[in-house]
Amino acid sequence: MKTLRLLTLLALGGGLALGAYWSSNAGRWSVHAEVTAAAVPADRTPLYYRDPSGAPLWSAAPRKDDRGRDYLPVYDDDQAEAASPKAAQAASSRKILYYRNPMGLPDTSPVPKKDPMGMNYVPVYEGDEIDDGTVKLSPGKIQRTGVKSEPVQRRAIRVTVKAPGTIQLDERRVSVIAMRAESFVQKVADVTTGTRVRSGQSLMEIYSSAVTSAAAEYLATITSKTVGGVEVYGRGSRQRLVNLDVPEPVIAEMERTRVAPVTIHWSAPRDGIVLERNAIEGMRANPGDVLFRIADISQVWALVDVAERDLGNVAVGQPVAVRARSFPGRIFSGRIAIVYPQVNRDTRTVRVRIELANRDAALLPDMYVDADIDTADATPVLAIEDSSVLDTGTRQAVLVDKGEGRFEPREVKLGRRGGGYIEVRGGLSDGEAVVTSANFLIDAESNLKAALKGFAEAAPQAAEPGHATGEHK
Repeated sequence: MKTLRLLTLLALGGGLALGAYWSSNAGRWSVHAEVTAAAVPADRTPLYYRDPSGAPLWSAAPRKDDRGRDYLPVYDDDQAEAASPKAAQAASSRKILYYRNPMGLPDTSPVPKKDPMGMNYVPVYEGDEIDDGTVKLSPGKIQRTGVKSEPVQRRAIRVTVKAPGTIQLDERRVSVIAMRAESFVQKVADVTTGTRVRSGQSLMEIYSSAVTSAAAEYLATITSKTVGGVEVYGRGSRQRLVNLDVPEPVIAEMERTRVAPVTIHWSAPRDGIVLERNAIEGMRANPGDVLFRIADISQVWALVDVAERDLGNVAVGQPVAVRARSFPGRIFSGRIAIVYPQVNRDTRTVRVRIELANRDAALLPDMYVDADIDTADATPVLAIEDSSVLDTGTRQAVLVDKGEGRFEPREVKLGRRGGGYIEVRGGLSDGEAVVTSANFLIDAESNLKAALKGFAEAAPQAAEPGHATGEHK
């Protein structure tokens, strides 16, 4: 039981033992470490005794370590600060409001007393608690607990939205070669699925009676000198060849040589990769049959799924860094092109299209990628470090450093988060200093003082009815 109460003392008593241990490691000794048994007045009672080597060992009574050295006494913080004659004279001139439990328990007394472990109750002087909503700490306690404050400044909040996705082909860069009339495949070039082809490269030879008839008609028209309106009629014959999807180089060669070819050399309409080859030598191709499908992958799409909660931060034109799982460490840069106007009811995500340059063809269709969308706004906003916020779930507050060891809890309204900072939309002004570290210790101190004050105020009110009853008797 004594050990449990001793550990509670270490947690609630302001971090006295931890402060002494840290200071010894840093080459500096705190007030507690410098106090020895010979320098301490006889009327002072130690709170506990700590290991002289700085190890995390404590005792409620005097004892020795394994090497025969005495454990060092640790006194209450308020008593240690009053050890000097000047401090003692200043303390004697101040009015004691009440005495609080040295273990930090919500128990006060109007007169000096001891707790069940024999430790003296700690006096609380007038002026220690200012009834203006602030918390006051001594300089020594501020130094030991590592309290740090930073001024509130305006900065750009960088919020990165992460989203997984896959690589897909650019729909505008896919070409399909299909016959528009009944045809026969005479010969197929040495082109297979996955082969890279260039625009104008021959893919196959096609024989089609419809194409041959249209070609002969066109040549007869442009070579005839007896038919009236040759020019107009010639344009109509040429358009028929175009409608049959005859490649333009083939038509130009017919006009130059004035010879109708028996078979037509069908060429690739663009640079790209052959995604599909269905053409086989000697096969019959009906109208609409796809013989080749070619895609240009020099530019591809990354289709990523953004969570519904992040949709408000995403907009067209924002820069995106895409990382492919096949190429760790490599970043592909792009921008948001389209935010699709539909939410997936199962995953609660929205699909976003990102256009990426893929000049070396490293990104392949259906490859998994991870996108980091930079939603930073160039307009600076009032921001604080995220470690400054005390969040209870229902309210958010910060501790404003008022100077001279005084800290004011203040509720704030927060906005976007990112890059270790949080936007402040209300409650703070530019230039005010807020606590960025050890703020939870000050918050605990504030709650403890508020509880002790409530008990101190309730004690006289509870005593008045009993006193009146005694007089009645």
